Amino acid sequence: MASPNGGDDFESSLLSFEKLDRASPDLWPEQLPGVAEFAASCKNPITNSPPKWMAELENEDIEMLKELGSLTKANLMEKVKGLQNLAYQLGLEEYHLSSSMMPPAVHPG
Repeated sequence: MASPNGGDDFESSLLSFEKLDRASPDLWPEQLPGVAEFAASCKNPITNSPPKWMAELENEDIEMLKELGSLTKANLMEKVKGLQNLAYQLGLEEYHLSSSMMPPAVHPG
């Protein structure tokens, strides 16, 4: 926008055409360690090979992930509560089994 008192000249004098090289770690330190490597790995998301973390999964594991991914928040919370209860019951069973195998305590009299 031109102004009668030479505002265009003032605005153009504020422009900088300097090229900033982001390769310098001293001038541009990485704010979050590991982000640059992660971003570089995501540049080509379409590959024929599965990601590294999927290499050790079996079909049963993948099906379980798909099932859990399709649950609503409420259903997922219910599933987690069920797993917590199952783990608690297993702990109780192990405690009873281990305590029944122990010899009776000898109390000095």
